[in-house]
Amino acid sequence: MLRSLHIRDFVIVDEALIDFEGGFTVFSGETGAGKSILIDALSLLLGARGDTRVIREGCEKTDLSAHFDLDDDIREWLKNNDLEDGEDLLLRRVIDAQGRSRAYINGTAATLGQLREVGEHLVDIHGQHAHQSLLKSANQYALLDSQGGHLELSKQVATAWNTWQSLQQRLRQAQEQSAGLQAEREKLQWQYDELQTLALQPGEWEQTGVEHQRLAHAQSLLDGATRALNLLDGEDQAAQRALFSATQEITKLLHHDPAALQPILDTLESARIASSEAISDLNSYVSAVELDPDRLSVLEERMADIFSMARKYRCEPEELLALFESITQQLEQLTEDADLEQLEAKVAQAKANYDTIATQLSAARARTSKQLSQQVSQAMQELSMQGGQFAVELSACKPSAHGNEQVEFLVAGHAGVRPAPLAKVASGGELARISLALAVIASQAAQVPTLIFDEVDTGIGGAVAEVVGKLLRELGQRHQVLCVTHLPQVAAQGQHHLQVSKRSQDGQTRSHIQALDSNARVEEISRMLGGIAITDTTRQHAKEMLSRP
Repeated sequence: MLRSLHIRDFVIVDEALIDFEGGFTVFSGETGAGKSILIDALSLLLGARGDTRVIREGCEKTDLSAHFDLDDDIREWLKNNDLEDGEDLLLRRVIDAQGRSRAYINGTAATLGQLREVGEHLVDIHGQHAHQSLLKSANQYALLDSQGGHLELSKQVATAWNTWQSLQQRLRQAQEQSAGLQAEREKLQWQYDELQTLALQPGEWEQTGVEHQRLAHAQSLLDGATRALNLLDGEDQAAQRALFSATQEITKLLHHDPAALQPILDTLESARIASSEAISDLNSYVSAVELDPDRLSVLEERMADIFSMARKYRCEPEELLALFESITQQLEQLTEDADLEQLEAKVAQAKANYDTIATQLSAARARTSKQLSQQVSQAMQELSMQGGQFAVELSACKPSAHGNEQVEFLVAGHAGVRPAPLAKVASGGELARISLALAVIASQAAQVPTLIFDEVDTGIGGAVAEVVGKLLRELGQRHQVLCVTHLPQVAAQGQHHLQVSKRSQDGQTRSHIQALDSNARVEEISRMLGGIAITDTTRQHAKEMLSRP
């Protein structure tokens, strides 16, 4: 679970170190104080995209870090990603004023993708606008598949659908353009045959050029190498003899001034050895140089053929091989497309594969929809929607990337009413409660240790808010639950309470976070109940709320 969060120069927070405990923790504070800033900071640490707007005004960078407990799954993930583990898990994120973002896991540089991967094992965040996303069809599909544990199966259906549609498109094009495809295939076949006749090999043009250069200048190479050899090892004035004589002279004088002359002698000896090696190499080179006019003629003819072919296809000689490979691929594709029977068979096979996977997904969704309908309907009763009913309706539709059924969430707010589409009948408060019920149900099955709810209680109040608070407190028995709330009924159910406040200093607004003791909690709950004017009656009410089980 999350142990601590350190924030430096983030939005309106100059620096904050927050320690967390297990159970149910609430964040409260005035509007604009920065309650959701904490969630935004954690989101960045878990791989969300960020920009320079998160840097506090006048600062060069923002620096965020969080400590989490380690479990076996995280240790295994760290091992698989070649990242060291230790006593706990440290995530760090730095964003500077130039827009550069750096991420670290246990002190080792990491990618945002790795932060997102490890974050899936650590935290599940339910945002304050989650209830609005319920109205979107794509999100209803995703929620159902996520709850049922068949997201991977839904991805396979989408992949199978795309493969089937792609092959169908190729078949339609092949049928519509069969005459044109034949002409194009004949053209490509002619080009293929011509280039294949050239039989150009990888690297041949470069190698031929090097060999031609050597043979074309063979006489000059031989004459020059011979002259150099004579200068090194020829008559009396040759370099090798001069070096030998100089070495002898210095050797005679060495005992008179060894400190000064020994380095000079060493240098001369090295030069003499180097010249001997050069003489040996030059002798070998002169012996190897061949004057081969026949080979030179063959190379010039080959180069002329290659250059002529390149000019014909308007490319550089070294690009001919890549052109041949491209033409080969195009020809294979057109040949395949021209075989309508084979293409039709591939389409049929792709459709059969889609049907198989989509049927499996339909069966899985049918099972999950019944379970989810029952669970949410039951939760609605606890959230002051007595007699209300939630249903996941699966209706057959044309095959698509989503499968063979349309998923639609239906709701009846009270008894005696036929369930209707969520978007048409649910009020804002009802939608928020249903969203919360779905979030809690999904979280009960979740394996992540930390659950965060960011003002998911928007649109509810009164007794319902107290039920929501108790629901989150109950959830805190199985997970670490963090909740940003503006409702005193929810805040009163928290086992731990953090207050976020803002104040002006040196012309700048700063956010401040502090843990509240029992007396401070009474004052904060009183503020949430009564606003600016806090009376003894308000405080008494706050104490009663905090004392309720």
